[in-house]
Amino acid sequence: MTVTKKSILEITNYGLNIYSHILRLYYPDEVVIKLVGRDCGLCRNPFNANKNTLHIFIEKENILGNSLDREFAKHTDSENAIPAGDAFGFAELHYKQQDDELLQTLNRELNLRIGEDRNFYPKRQAFANAEKPCPVFSPKSPYSPFNPLFSFFKAPISNTKPHKAVRLLDIYNYIVGKYAKHRTEKLQAMLVVTDGRPSNSARHFKAANFDYCTFSGVFTTRNDKALVKHSGLLCLDFDHLQNVQKLRFQLLQDEYFETQLLFVSPSGNGLKWIIQVDITQATHADYFLSVANYLKATYNIEVDKSGKDTSRACFLPHDPQAFINPKLV
Repeated sequence: MTVTKKSILEITNYGLNIYSHILRLYYPDEVVIKLVGRDCGLCRNPFNANKNTLHIFIEKENILGNSLDREFAKHTDSENAIPAGDAFGFAELHYKQQDDELLQTLNRELNLRIGEDRNFYPKRQAFANAEKPCPVFSPKSPYSPFNPLFSFFKAPISNTKPHKAVRLLDIYNYIVGKYAKHRTEKLQAMLVVTDGRPSNSARHFKAANFDYCTFSGVFTTRNDKALVKHSGLLCLDFDHLQNVQKLRFQLLQDEYFETQLLFVSPSGNGLKWIIQVDITQATHADYFLSVANYLKATYNIEVDKSGKDTSRACFLPHDPQAFINPKLV
């Protein structure tokens, strides 16, 4: 594959990663982009005295809105301090380059590795559990069709019969909507009293009141042996984080795994990260172990080990800033 605008857009979430990479160079300790739907709202503009005037959004190539039209991340400035344009125009302002020179710089600076072998094995020495087989992870591919089904369950957690099969967009709408707003606020208020650690009362409240889903597949009942079909999704759970936003940003920028869904856990001090895996290449358990080891080696972060179970229940909170892969919207 040669380095072209098209090849870059295919692995940078329509160009959003180009914006975020450049903005991080100016604001390394901040969350520079918050995507909600197809809009990032107003961000700080390093080319306009650091004012919150930069508007980044995703737009279809054809204004008629055909479902097959390509999409691009674009920008405007509310004070017209810079010309409206796309991610490449924004990159020109920073790198002072154009055409092929700019494309080669983006390929190198964003570690896109276009034209190189993108096999996962070069990093496998970072895995702590070397005796386990390391699956080959597919490179990010934003335009590949992927919209799996998995089971949704009504509270309480003792209810093991699924309510219905749902997709990621259904759960995203549930999380950003107000379905779980009251119960999430109540749970987090209970945790404040116990310094962020779940007391027995908080655990019982969550188990009794939060709906949940099994991201990794459709089940007849919540049990690994009752799996009807694996979804090709893996849910990684991070608890008791010191800096939720820092890890959130790191996961969204990860060079190997394309985030499908990412949201704050019901407690408010953890994250739920859903990614795609190729279950034909390795078992669910082997994938979980390999990804957990990769995250430990790369970000020095521990994953909740219970995620190795295919039927692992994931409670669904209210998080208006939840992220969903734009291709699924």
